[in-house]
Amino acid sequence: MLSNSSSVGVLTLSTLDLQSRYIYPSFVFGTLIYLIIVFCNLLVLLTIIVSKKLHKPMFILLLNLPISDIVGATALFPHFLFSIITENRHISSEACITQAFLIHFYGTGNIAMAFDRYVAICRPLNYHSILTSKNLIRIIFLVWFINVSMIFSLFMLLTQYKICRADVVDLFCNYPSVLKLVCGYLTWHNYYGIFTNIIILGCPLMIIVFTYVQILVTCIKTNNPDGRRKALQTCCTHVLVFLVLQINTNATYILHRSQSQLTLLRKAFGMSVVIFPPFLDPLIYGLNTRELRQCIVMFLRRNVGSTKGPYHNSGHK
Repeated sequence: MLSNSSSVGVLTLSTLDLQSRYIYPSFVFGTLIYLIIVFCNLLVLLTIIVSKKLHKPMFILLLNLPISDIVGATALFPHFLFSIITENRHISSEACITQAFLIHFYGTGNIAMAFDRYVAICRPLNYHSILTSKNLIRIIFLVWFINVSMIFSLFMLLTQYKICRADVVDLFCNYPSVLKLVCGYLTWHNYYGIFTNIIILGCPLMIIVFTYVQILVTCIKTNNPDGRRKALQTCCTHVLVFLVLQINTNATYILHRSQSQLTLLRKAFGMSVVIFPPFLDPLIYGLNTRELRQCIVMFLRRNVGSTKGPYHNSGHK
């Protein structure tokens, strides 16, 4: 992407400074985390796709989350784990830009899920008339279109500049760390970057805060204690995941913008952005939803059972 106009084709990522005895345990631990993320999100994704019982607005909108989580995690972990085990921190400028672009897809489905909960709790009688098949397609398309177009345009603007530094200040490539590699008059690009962050981070935050405030008011007014408890339990877990993403993302952004010397803290926040949300999403949205949890159990029984040999089916004589 930037290689045509850059003098630096190979970049060097920041290091964890691991001692030799911690390299293999860190690699095994990281691999385990990645496999858990992919397995859990893929399990939720496949269960929703194959279970006709789950072909409902809430679960169709939920499909956004495992897709964005798998894409983001796969953009980070394979190269990150490779750099740990080989102690090779080099990455091409093209791979760096691609990684940064894909990692910024995290959190794409949170607005759609918040809207679903808002309609389900605040306007239950109009739920099916509002969330029709056409409207679901529009919501999903709009969420992805806005996210992809804003991020794509942000990185396309970087192609106007030349990479004149080789050291990436983070453990992986993201927009703030890539921006620090280029040289030139970046004032207008910085302004657009701030505008994009307001759209990508600020608008979802305002929408979700407004949505859940409305849900909270509705729950307080309801005369059904059991319904109130279930609604609050569901929404609180959704808000928890979103807050984890927002706090870590904004902290990372602020530490980059302020030129803070708190390097370890910035790295910790940066890694938590790409580890915790994809790890928590399938647990919060999947296992915490009774209907989806039951379908997951049925899906596993059906598929795991089908792999058992003939001796298991015939029994022991």
